[in-house]
This record gives sequence, C-alpha cells and structure tokens, in this order.
Amino acid sequence: MSTQTRKPLKWVGSAKRDLDAMPEDVKDLFGHAIDLAQAGGKHPDAKVLTGFGSAGVLEVVEDDRGSTYRAVYTVKFAGWVYVLHCFQKKSKSGIKTPIEDMGLIHARLKAAKQDFESWQEQQGTRR
Repeated sequence: MSTQTRKPLKWVGSAKRDLDAMPEDVKDLFGHAIDLAQAGGKHPDAKVLTGFGSAGVLEVVEDDRGSTYRAVYTVKFAGWVYVLHCFQKKSKSGIKTPIEDMGLIHARLKAAKQDFESWQEQQGTRR
C-alpha cells in the first residue's frame, strides 16, 4: 500500500495568527481546505483568485455571523503550500477583494517565491 506524500506547509507573515483569531467554524473550514491542498486536492469552495495570472493562487471564502472571512494560499511552488493571507473582509461595497489586501497578497507571494527559490538552492535543485 502506498502513501501519498503531503506537501509541507508554510505560513507567510501574520497569516497563521490571523487565522487563529477567526471564529472556530471559519478556522475549521479554512483548515480543511489547506489540509486538502497539502494532500494534493482542492476544496470545493476554493476558487482561483484573479489578478495573479494562473490557477496557482486560491481563495476560500466563508461567512459567519454577518462577517466574511477569506483565506488565500498558493500551490504554485512544486511540492509546497504557502498560506499567504487570512483576513476578515471589511469592505461593504461588493465582493471584490480590497486593494490593500491584494497588495499584501502580492507582496507575500513574492516573499513565498523567494523562500521557495532559497530552499531550491539549498537542495541543489534550482534550475
């Protein structure tokens, strides 16, 4: 019987602390989505976050007690899952991700890329 290798998980910036501060039901859903990503799957509620040029950046949205919460993660770096941002959406105007949060996600994606490339160099696998 073969066992599938789980992808290691890295939290970028304050993403872990921000997730820990969310309501339990939200943490459970986001935790399950991240767990599925580590196992190579995709949660049914995970959607591609537009503005990143590929399907490698995903977002899960959950409503709880009148508030909307989001978790953004990437699987675009082979063998790794990076959680980029977990936040409560404050804007009441539409469903669009606020520009401040998009900027933070872009910055954290860049940091994740640098971390991944550094790891590749240490492993001697960077091309």
